[in-house]
Amino acid sequence: MTSVAGFLAAAVQDDHGWSATIPADWLQGRTAFGGLSTALALQVAKASEADLPPLRSALVAFVGPLAGVVKARARRLRRGRNAAFVEVEISSEAGLGYRATFVFMADLGGNLAHDTLPPATDPLPIETGHGPDGHFTRNLEFGPSAPMAAGWRRWVRLNEWRGLDAEVAVMTIADALPPAAFRLNRGASAMSSLTWMVNLLHPAPTTHDGWWLMETRTERAVAGHSSQHMTLWNAGGVPVVHAMQAVAIFG
Repeated sequence: MTSVAGFLAAAVQDDHGWSATIPADWLQGRTAFGGLSTALALQVAKASEADLPPLRSALVAFVGPLAGVVKARARRLRRGRNAAFVEVEISSEAGLGYRATFVFMADLGGNLAHDTLPPATDPLPIETGHGPDGHFTRNLEFGPSAPMAAGWRRWVRLNEWRGLDAEVAVMTIADALPPAAFRLNRGASAMSSLTWMVNLLHPAPTTHDGWWLMETRTERAVAGHSSQHMTLWNAGGVPVVHAMQAVAIFG
């Protein structure tokens, strides 16, 4: 198995951007797991600008399949006094496969304080397991799945998380659960993520022993399209990511 840190360390920079090879054990069907693509994109974005403030938000479009050798390029959209917007595109022989806009922004201070996201009280898992051989989930360790009618809630961590940049680690793991709509038809239809909007609630989030509690739930799945919300808590029960994803349902 290939660690995320190993994959990122093997990426090569030249005058035209970055090149990397998607490991076969990180494929999700015929494309790279979206978290791995995002890890590469975020590393490329961070390397393109000096002294970036913390990552606050990401707008991701999963345009097409990514496999084999891929090329990643970063472009500054704007950098002001407080915020930097960096766009990253990843392409393969099949063409453009991924585009993301990362927003890095300094703490603005202020007196406003409003938070309705509940803390989590789920205990860390005692019994854990891995995904099947030949699938990207083999690189992850999962706790038991809590019962949900239209979604998933479970503890997840990377097999090898040590040494990863905190923001890269969170963005890698935050899309690790299957689309929530799988719960509605027991996986009878193929599904594919289309877009992903991610807000980081804390700069440089941390957790204990690599564990993150994840929940994804679909509010509406009609005519082949699902809209789902996603939340990520650290091991102390503090919400650190709030996200939304559009999913296509084929069949």
